[in-house]
Amino acid sequence: MRSIEGKLSGVNLRFCIVVSRFNSLFSERLLDGAMDMLLRHEVSHQAIDVIRVPGAWELPLVAKEAALSGKYDGIIALGAVIRGDTPHFEYVSAEMSKGLASVALTQRVPVAFGVLTCDTMDQAVARSGSKGGNKGAEAALSAIETINVMKQIRTVREDGEHA
Repeated sequence: MRSIEGKLSGVNLRFCIVVSRFNSLFSERLLDGAMDMLLRHEVSHQAIDVIRVPGAWELPLVAKEAALSGKYDGIIALGAVIRGDTPHFEYVSAEMSKGLASVALTQRVPVAFGVLTCDTMDQAVARSGSKGGNKGAEAALSAIETINVMKQIRTVREDGEHA
């Protein structure tokens, strides 16, 4: 049996963090959490680019452009969509999450999902650095681990030896 598991080392990895300015009270806290986690796992400060977009709707397009650039090992998408009184929440949340998944699958670049989709402001507070943790930090860890899993998969030969 061969077991492949991601390491939590960000040495020599490059990241693009795409962050929504809408609901910046939450997205900035998510960005702080993601940056802290990347730096704690030995990602060089110079190996992190932060790109700001107007809202969650724009995250997939900019994430795709970042993936196509070939500059990054992984992309971290951050933002917050909070339910209101209209169906707008469902449209934005669904299409944004499908779009980010599509970028990862078609471009074969890990895209970590650090976008809060909450019913209330209290839930967003809890998930952006309060009692619910920081989903930006969690997304950063997920990105590091997934990149390292993908690198291992791409270097393992049929006989189980690394290329």
